Amino acid sequence: MGTRVAVAGASGYAGGELLRLLVGHPEFELGPLTAHSQAGAPITSVHPHLVTLGDRVFDRATPEALSQAELVFLALPHGESAAIAKALPPHVKVVDLGADHRLTDADAWAAYYGGEHAGAWTYGLPELPGQRDAIAASNRVAATGCYVVASTLALRPVIDAGLAEPTDVVVVAASGTSGAGRTPKANLLGSEVMGDVSAYKVGTHQHTPEIKQASGAASLSFTPVLAPLPRGILATVTARPTRPGLSSDEVRQALQAAYADAPFVHVLPEGQWPRTAATYGTNSAHLQATVDKDAGRIIVVSAIDNLGKGAAGQAVQCANLMLGLPETTGLAINGVAP
Repeated sequence: MGTRVAVAGASGYAGGELLRLLVGHPEFELGPLTAHSQAGAPITSVHPHLVTLGDRVFDRATPEALSQAELVFLALPHGESAAIAKALPPHVKVVDLGADHRLTDADAWAAYYGGEHAGAWTYGLPELPGQRDAIAASNRVAATGCYVVASTLALRPVIDAGLAEPTDVVVVAASGTSGAGRTPKANLLGSEVMGDVSAYKVGTHQHTPEIKQASGAASLSFTPVLAPLPRGILATVTARPTRPGLSSDEVRQALQAAYADAPFVHVLPEGQWPRTAATYGTNSAHLQATVDKDAGRIIVVSAIDNLGKGAAGQAVQCANLMLGLPETTGLAINGVAP
């Protein structure tokens, strides 16, 4: 028998992707799979693609039920994880897919989310320097925000290498509609989204302080864009070089050195640019870099699946490390095409 795991918030998009990954994971046994409004409903009534869970219903979300597991995934809306986490026994390992425990700065939490700051947990981006060991040693891990994964993987190595000015960073990132969650909203109706690309929360998005915290950026202009696709993020990150004459090769070499031992992060061959379709259904991130010939700015483009490396896949990667498993266990590196 494998490690018994539970999921709180299993009826959402991230929760459904998490269930898909957990069903195929060779070392996990599914325990309670909870939901709030969907409690008692068949799982396949919400996730019809998960046919192997056809005999299961969503459980009621209680700390008592979740405590039956050895590891709990919290796939809940922002602001709802902290109360449940506090009620779980200390020996139960927890991975929170929400934002409740990501930020170290209480003032930043208050400014972008509001309410009481629940405190920071071990940050769940394994590719950051030293973070694999920190995650492996922790019982409480806060998985990274989706825009943050795409932006930080592109930016952190060039700041760490002293190539980019942390005070002059711009991120424009397009995301699929699943990033907004499953709650019905008029602006996410098919007739509203199809054939349209729109910016939103310009300069005010809640992932701004987390991108700064994770990437080392001191100042950030962040424009999120809603794209007419169900899943995927394409982030274009630009920064001012620390010196004139910086070459594209130097930027690429910094990325390659940073991710030489990272199985899910791939610096693409020169001239090949990231595409969201190539990361669909995977836990991979694709990167490419250049230096703009006219503006002289560093440009790094990053693609991920927002429900994979940006949510459920990242959470499973962290859980693998917490349980002493190879971080790739149960996770796809190669995409699906066409």
